[in-house]
Amino acid sequence: MNSIKGSWVALVTPFGQDGQIDFAALEKLVSIHMAAKTDGLVICGTTGESATLCFDEKKALMQAVKRQIAGQIALMFGTGSNDTRATCELTNKAAELGAEAVLVVTPYYNKPTQEGLKLHFKAVAAETVLPVVLYNVPGRTGCNMIADTTLELAEVSNIVAVKEASGNLDQAMEIIRRAPPGFTLLSGEDALNLPIMACGGVGTISVTANVAPVLMKKFNDAALNGDWNTARAIHFKLLDLHRGLFVETNPLPTKAVLANRGLMTDLARLPLCQPTAKTRELMQKIAADLE
Repeated sequence: MNSIKGSWVALVTPFGQDGQIDFAALEKLVSIHMAAKTDGLVICGTTGESATLCFDEKKALMQAVKRQIAGQIALMFGTGSNDTRATCELTNKAAELGAEAVLVVTPYYNKPTQEGLKLHFKAVAAETVLPVVLYNVPGRTGCNMIADTTLELAEVSNIVAVKEASGNLDQAMEIIRRAPPGFTLLSGEDALNLPIMACGGVGTISVTANVAPVLMKKFNDAALNGDWNTARAIHFKLLDLHRGLFVETNPLPTKAVLANRGLMTDLARLPLCQPTAKTRELMQKIAADLE
């Protein structure tokens, strides 16, 4: 991959009534992104409930998506966990599973120091020739990777970008301002997509793109082309959706919308459960307002 930019979707993982991955529903979802010309798919990220997927399920997801897209969309594999050794093992296998890049989250639960984060990511990057995208999402991990740490890791040759989902615009700006050549930042916080792109972000790894892939593609294309009037109009059109998709734990509201559309069930893996009736009603209204 020459660059990682544009509209990427953090794809949900659909489950059937038996609790297993629903590969028929997955095929429908991927087809929607192929039609929308989404720039890239992230498989087994936070939105894909990676923490409750076993290795064989992750492998099966990657292989199924890789077969279907047949090179038409870029493919990134979420390989991160709270165990450096396990992360290294999965990252090492990512290329043979069809990934063109890996997304590696800051370790959750352990609450590593900044030095621990540096050592973790350097060990993971050494396990692959693929581009590595760091993923900072302290609201899920209990650990914020500060700008100085990100920028030191940016000097590693195959660490090429960060998905910044801290919600801290000041931190994102500092990374963009001081980033070395070849290192970029993607928005991982949909409600901040516009300001992050305006400050120099090169794309989005988006929850919203599950629900509004065409509009997210148009938004990214406009922003990257400097058409800020169009980008701003789309961002504000999507703002209620950006916010609504987090009224309950991600990906529950997203699954509610997709279930309302008949594309999949709204089932999640425990300890996540189905969205409430209130969330279903809210998301149905927000999504209908976009149509």
